[in-house]
Amino acid sequence: MEPIGVLNDGQIYDLQTAEALNIQGEVIKADNSKESLEILRHSCAHLMAQAIKELYPEAKFFVGPVVSEGFYYDFKVESKISDEDLPKIEKKMKELANAKLPIERYEASREEISQKFNSDELKQAVLSRITDDTLTMYKQGDFEDLCRGPHLPNTRMIRSFKLTRVAGAYLGGDEKNEMITRIYGIAFFDKQELFDYVKMLEEAKKRDHRKLGTELELFTFSDDVGAGLPMWLPNGARLRSKLEHILYKAHRVRGYEPVRGPEILKSKMWDISGHNANYSQNMYYTTIDEQQYAMKPMNCVGHIQIFKNSLVSYKDLPKKLFEYGVVHRHEMSGAMHGLFRVREFTQDDSHIFCTQDQMKDVIFEVLEFVDAVLKLFDFKYEIEVSTKPEKAIGDDMFWEKTTKGIMDALDEKNITYGIDEGGGAFYGPKIDIKILDAIGRKWQCGTVQVDMNLPSRFEAEYINEKGEKEQPVMIHRAILGSFERFIGILTEHCAGEFPFVIAPTQVIFVPIADTHNEYAKELQNELLQNSMDSKIFNMNESLNKRIRMAEKQRVPMIVVIGDEEVENKTVALRDRRKREQSNMGKTEFIQMLNEINKGSEI
Repeated sequence: MEPIGVLNDGQIYDLQTAEALNIQGEVIKADNSKESLEILRHSCAHLMAQAIKELYPEAKFFVGPVVSEGFYYDFKVESKISDEDLPKIEKKMKELANAKLPIERYEASREEISQKFNSDELKQAVLSRITDDTLTMYKQGDFEDLCRGPHLPNTRMIRSFKLTRVAGAYLGGDEKNEMITRIYGIAFFDKQELFDYVKMLEEAKKRDHRKLGTELELFTFSDDVGAGLPMWLPNGARLRSKLEHILYKAHRVRGYEPVRGPEILKSKMWDISGHNANYSQNMYYTTIDEQQYAMKPMNCVGHIQIFKNSLVSYKDLPKKLFEYGVVHRHEMSGAMHGLFRVREFTQDDSHIFCTQDQMKDVIFEVLEFVDAVLKLFDFKYEIEVSTKPEKAIGDDMFWEKTTKGIMDALDEKNITYGIDEGGGAFYGPKIDIKILDAIGRKWQCGTVQVDMNLPSRFEAEYINEKGEKEQPVMIHRAILGSFERFIGILTEHCAGEFPFVIAPTQVIFVPIADTHNEYAKELQNELLQNSMDSKIFNMNESLNKRIRMAEKQRVPMIVVIGDEEVENKTVALRDRRKREQSNMGKTEFIQMLNEINKGSEI
């Protein structure tokens, strides 16, 4: 395979940059590795921009980075571009790729580039974000752009690509700026990889939780209420409540104590925690009695105050507090996406206060809890350790010691993990749980974060064996991450076919005639007494149509009731998941459903 770059100390360099800066390292080949795909996709973004420039000569370009789902470019044109225009842009991209244009790197002074793009306000905006005096440009054919790279040597290597969607984006991600156009795309070296990815995208469209959420009447959004503020409809609220109850019991049997913190705290608390200095752009503020307050973006500060409320002995540790905590975060309008990114959400949040000696055992116990929950919903998962981010509190010694402690704990149990450089929380390193859904997508959900900064800042203490005050280790922990995001992921994972234990409606009764309604209501009441939800489809439609309507609701079980069932106190059961039909007595039926529910205990 052809060499396309060099990997040195975790940094990717294309061949031109490596030669210019005399950089040696591991050779990157065109082999669909993570590093090779980054080079390919960066080059494909420029190829897309070149095609757009030829089709829309007035186009001006902002930035075109590689992202987890491929690449995108932000730009503006006078014409309105929609998804229908993507095939035309793809066709032009293929022409340019077939022209086998060399991709050339050259350096220029800041002044030269500023002069070159003196009438391009988007390029001037890019320049304002860069402090270097000497900058790099990449050129292919008539197209050139300010860029650090890395890029392929030639457009001939860009063969298997697809533009996936058009979106709007605020310039520089700032809502105060103008809205410009963004086009997303994907590229692979291997044609089969692209085919498989496109197939996955098609399946993802069918599973889109926003579409299914509307069809199954789970949740809704309203511009009148506000963007990013989901409203849970009865079906969705029942599903969510079942999930909450399963987790509540699982917490209690593991020794967690429920607590509840306020949703708004004085701003001085966020000064102490470091949120005002490191997270203020994501927070909402207000003034009460001439004092500044902030809506909580996280639950940790309230839990520290609850821990400090009483004298804690070393015999009380580890002390596990948990809350279904409602938090608010100021997300950009362009970033919000159904339940995946919202401005108000509820975390299945916990903070565990322990000694340093207990830290490993606490981490192992949390990972066991995570494993039990994810197995219940048939999720596979991966683990990553996230290290110190650019914005952080605490000295380097704290970060090195704590990060090493996490890795040592995982190594001790032979737990495989990856490294997410710079992905830690601003107050400490963390273990991130990445779940894999039914069509192979990876999602960030649960997290375990080790923190000695916040206990120190808030002077949280316990009485040790010597009768002296000592600072505990604080472990931030969420398993689902948030109910909103997890339910969105779960909806797509199971395509709306929710497991029986959390299905909004677990059984639909279909009485054949009005004379069978009373027995259907009797069954419905008995299920409700056993904490199970059902509906009766006795509308004025034919039996076959009502059964088809029930099927579309994706309920686990449908029960048809006729004369024989009323007379013998039985049910004619259709198990949609097992594709089986059976007859059984009422008592046996309810006992069977209770056994299924018991199987959900974690």
